[in-house]
Amino acid sequence: MVEVEAQAVAAAAVTRKAAEAGQYLTFVLGGEAYAIGILAIKEIIEYHELTEVPMMPACVRGVINLRGAVVPVVDLQARFGRKTGEVTKRTCIVIVEVASQGERQVIGVVVDAVSEVLDIEASAIEPAPSFGAGIRTDFIQGMGKVRGKFVILLDVDRVLSLNDLSAMSGALGATQD
Repeated sequence: MVEVEAQAVAAAAVTRKAAEAGQYLTFVLGGEAYAIGILAIKEIIEYHELTEVPMMPACVRGVINLRGAVVPVVDLQARFGRKTGEVTKRTCIVIVEVASQGERQVIGVVVDAVSEVLDIEASAIEPAPSFGAGIRTDFIQGMGKVRGKFVILLDVDRVLSLNDLSAMSGALGATQD
């Protein structure tokens, strides 16, 4: 009986690892390499002026009109508690779809430059480090080893959690009253 349970636990771990394997869009942010699972990516668009929205957290740069839909745009540098980067010719907005409160939400993410789409095997994905990554560890899905270097695989549902962003907005509004 114990052996069967151990096999079930091992099979679940393999299944979880296999689910992590796949294609990832890699991009640069503050000189570091990051990646998001390709299944969350809707499209990549050129960076253009955003409409600012009052009383939003600092990491929400504003909104864009994407084919008639209002899409919030998040600055990942600010979301990670860092200084916002400069907009250059290579700066773009990655449109992602995240799960939040049982619903799907489309959000734009500002990145310094998009690199490429990579296949990362499950065997090349390590667990998130407990410290030293420079961002909250719950934002990290894992560390993908690509060409001898690590790429930080982001958990977009956590990084772009509407609950967290709303809480930040509420806290900001409370301090301005």
